[in-house]
Amino acid sequence: MNKYSIAVDIGASSGRLMLGYRENGQLQLRELYRFENKIVQKGTHFCWEIDRLFEEIKTGLKKCSELGIAPDSIGIDTWAVDFVLLDENDEPLTEAVSYRDPRTDGMMEEVFQIISKERLYLETGIQFQKFNTIYQLYSLKKNHPDILAKAKSFLMIPDYLNFLLTGKKSNEYTNATSTQLVNAFTKKWDYELLDILGINKDMFHEIQLPKTILGNLKEELVSELGFDMNVILPATHDTGSAVISVPEEESTIYISSGTWSLMGTENHFPICVTKALDYNFTNEGGIDYRFRFLKNIMGLWMIQEVKRNYDHEYSFARLVELAEEAGDFRAIVNVNDDRFLKPENMVQEMMNYCIETGQSVPSTPGEVAKCVYDSLAASYKETIGEIESIFEKSFHKINVIGGGCQNEMLNQLVADVTNKEVLAGPIEATAIGNIVAQLMALGEFTDLEEARSIIKQSFEVKKYEPTKSVANS
Repeated sequence: MNKYSIAVDIGASSGRLMLGYRENGQLQLRELYRFENKIVQKGTHFCWEIDRLFEEIKTGLKKCSELGIAPDSIGIDTWAVDFVLLDENDEPLTEAVSYRDPRTDGMMEEVFQIISKERLYLETGIQFQKFNTIYQLYSLKKNHPDILAKAKSFLMIPDYLNFLLTGKKSNEYTNATSTQLVNAFTKKWDYELLDILGINKDMFHEIQLPKTILGNLKEELVSELGFDMNVILPATHDTGSAVISVPEEESTIYISSGTWSLMGTENHFPICVTKALDYNFTNEGGIDYRFRFLKNIMGLWMIQEVKRNYDHEYSFARLVELAEEAGDFRAIVNVNDDRFLKPENMVQEMMNYCIETGQSVPSTPGEVAKCVYDSLAASYKETIGEIESIFEKSFHKINVIGGGCQNEMLNQLVADVTNKEVLAGPIEATAIGNIVAQLMALGEFTDLEEARSIIKQSFEVKKYEPTKSVANS
């Protein structure tokens, strides 16, 4: 009898519940429910609507009863670094503040005055980004020490949602590593680092691995939904789940393409060498203690903001068409510049950058969109060069996964700019990886290799070959 698993996959702009199961030797997916996610301002902070997100999950689960489906398990993945703190009564002490909130401005530099950048990287192996959890917590310690003093539980966003489902508190490994507070070698919370920073280590819970069966639903939820099921930890960091869907090939670099572009390769050990530090690569935890050696690149967030700045007059598909019509226009912005993290107006910020750097200034929607895509491709090319320098070998293929792999113009542009074969798919990589972890926990797959083999047989992957050599442009 089929095992039915539900992947709750929540990204920066939307969330969905996907039903997954094995049938006739293939993995099947079915979307049950989709909902909006967005950052809202609460008081002086930009926050996630965490309570509404939980209500949306319950609404999606009620679709199962309507369809006559009794799921065996559920797993939740979200973005990384953000968290909720609970008091002694398990009540939230803070809103779920977003990583795009400016409260971390200047915090990274202050932390470096306490512990050196080099030591922090050697111990954690995590990329330096001003919004990492370590700097969010340090901001609380500096500006709201009373809140941190009352905290009894530290739960990342999926950890908190799991707590609402089960009443059980835990910290899942792949997301925990994104905090820059987990030792890359012991794979445990770095208590010495926490002591140095003066952050209460007792609020952190035991780190649990993907495929851990956390428990059943709370009784009141069983009554509300009409069924019970296992809550299983996938790789709760969405990129950790997405990478499960990448074929394990030594010559392949992956790009998990969405609001962010996560670009790197899978490894069996952390690489904390000086060159990796200089290039600002991260060693985030993956399933089965694998490491995602990658770099966070400002991804399709930029085109999402461009679309918003034009009052949603143009669809994403139309912006691609307009970019193609922009022809020979070319200007490159540094997509990883913090000025693009949450500007008041993305279009104006890009124009200002081009003016400051003496480039042609995009003046039409098509030129702005082309600037985004050209800039992303240029960043991908640069990142590939850094990866090849660190590994001292060439990589021949790029596997683009996630929703962004549907952008055929960008896929072809990447193939042309890098002069490498680009494989696009699977589109639903994150939901697939989430479900696969659950099915492994339920005994439906023996190991990751079998799961990846089934994934390759089950989902379409498109191939893009370089059509012209623009590698040196």
